[in-house]
Order: sequence, then C-alpha cells, then structure tokens
Amino acid sequence: MSSFQLNLSPLMEPLGFIKVLEADFVVTLVATFLWLVSTSAWDKSLPDIKLATGPGWSTGSNIVQELAPCHSQGVICYFGSVTSIGSLNVPVIFNFLNMILWGGNAWFVYKETNLHSPSNTPAFHTQGGIPLTTGI
Repeated sequence: MSSFQLNLSPLMEPLGFIKVLEADFVVTLVATFLWLVSTSAWDKSLPDIKLATGPGWSTGSNIVQELAPCHSQGVICYFGSVTSIGSLNVPVIFNFLNMILWGGNAWFVYKETNLHSPSNTPAFHTQGGIPLTTGI
C-alpha cells in the first residue's frame, strides 16, 4: 500500500515561499480580472434580457409573439403575468463588490511579494531605535 507524501521543504526556504506568494498574486489578479469581465458582461446583457422578456407594451417588441406555436391558426399567445425582474440588479451589485474585495486582496498579496520595493526609510525607523546624535 503506497502513501501519498507531499514535500513541503522548498516552502520552508524563503525563496520557495516567495515563489508561492508570486503565484498567489498572479492567480488573484487573473481571478479579479475574470470577475470584472463576467460581471461587466452580465451588466451589459441585463437591459437586453429585460427588453426581450418584458411585456413589450412600450417598446413594441414581444418575445411571446416570436414563438413558433403562436403563429398557428386560432392560437392566441399572451403573458399570463409579468414578474418583477428588478432583482436581477442585485447580483451585479454584489459581483462588483466582490471584485473590489478580490482587488484589495491582490493589493495585500502584492505587498507581500518581492515585486513590491521597500520604502526608502532610514534604518533606525524600521528597527525601532533612536537615531544616534552626532557630536557632543
């Protein structure tokens, strides 16, 4: 019987962990971009969905009249009820908020990678010490 073993020793080294952070950063950027694209596509198609499925009284278009059974002799097609499709806006809002959350996550992952250059602060600020006085 064989057992699965995962070698985590490269992750214990600083360079191995940095490569994991860089890969995480790239994956986070790709996920954020895809989330933005898919949310934008849904937001762009939302008016078309509302127009195509609406009753068509004000726009003159009616999807029910385009159905094949409605063209038969003696068949009258009409909407039995019109449901509210305003709730389709809610996923768009939450998807944009989620995309902002992923973008914020990408920023913090970026700050952990070596792609982010450290600031040019003097050494005594980063070490918590007091600068030495020159001269007495």
